[in-house]
Order: sequence, then C-alpha cells, then structure tokens
Amino acid sequence: MWLGARYWQQALHELDPVFKKFSFSESVASLFSSLGYKRPAVIQSMYIFKQPGIGGEVVPHQDNTFLYTEPRTCTGLWLALEDATINNGCLWAIPGSHKKGLVRRMVRDENGTHFDRPSPVYDQKEFVPLEVKSGALVVIHGDLIHQSFENLSPASRHAFSLHVVDTEGCKWSEDNWLVHNFIFIMVLLKNSLFIILF
Repeated sequence: MWLGARYWQQALHELDPVFKKFSFSESVASLFSSLGYKRPAVIQSMYIFKQPGIGGEVVPHQDNTFLYTEPRTCTGLWLALEDATINNGCLWAIPGSHKKGLVRRMVRDENGTHFDRPSPVYDQKEFVPLEVKSGALVVIHGDLIHQSFENLSPASRHAFSLHVVDTEGCKWSEDNWLVHNFIFIMVLLKNSLFIILF
C-alpha cells in the first residue's frame, strides 16, 4: 500500500463486494428507517486512509455542502476500522451546530465547481473530539460541522465513510458537484433488501 494515499476509492458501495454488503445490509437499512427515511439512497462512499505521520487534515465542513437535497437529508456514517484518537486524527465536531443550518454549498455551473460563499472561520475551542474504538459507527447529521486533524502519530487511522440521502419527498439538486446517472436505493421489506436503480 502506498503510504501517501488519502482516499483509496470512492463509490465502494457500488464497486466492491465487501463494502457493498455492509452498505446495503439490513442493519444499515434499519438504522435509516429508524431515522425516518422512507427511501434512503447511498450516494457516496469512500475508504479513508490516515497513514502514520502523514495523514492529512480535513477542514471544518458540513456534508450537506457537497450532497445537497431539497429539503436537506444527508446523513453520514463513519465506521472506524481502527481506533480513532486525538493522537491519530479522530473526528472533531461542534456540538449543536447541526441546528444552525447550512453555511455554504459546493455547486456546479458553466464555470465549473466552486463554493457559493467563503468558509467561515471557526473557533477551535468549540470543537470536541469524537474518539472511538475500532468497529464504532459515528452517525453524522448533514449540517453538523466536523473536521479531523493530521495524523502525526505512529499509528494509522482507517475508516469507511458512507453518505445517504432520502429520495422520497426530496430532490437531488441539479447543481450538485456530484452527478449520478443512477442511484442505488435501499428498501427494507420483510427482512429482504431490494436494490432499485432509477
């Protein structure tokens, strides 16, 4: 494995059988059903490497900035594949920030892809660490402001990230930077999982 890698692959829920099995598992579908989702769609997934000593930071952001629906429905799942600590680059979040709305969007237009407004400057004292053990699942509201710092430790910090939106009563924004020709839909019905393309 190349130590400088940050993201191994995007769209693992579509391309890799192991990650597809997790992404469309009954447990994940049931979780989104319990959150009130009617037709949850897996819209993005990635394996995130934070290699020892060189794993880069992720600046403060909201997932709805990048994966926008009307109304906003993005929820992120962040599965720790290794212990995530302050030392090796765990997630940090501003408690309650999801209640303050969306700060900005990344949009696509005739000039390319760009943010519709500058990023605010956040007070780092507002962030709290989300240290978790390997196997823990962090559920992230799409408007929650979160980040992670560089991994300056000798230990790696790998994670699998999955983003889901609801497709019932919601519209995928046509100016999103991420364009889909099709979307996998998770539908849990009588303990069976159906994957529908549309």
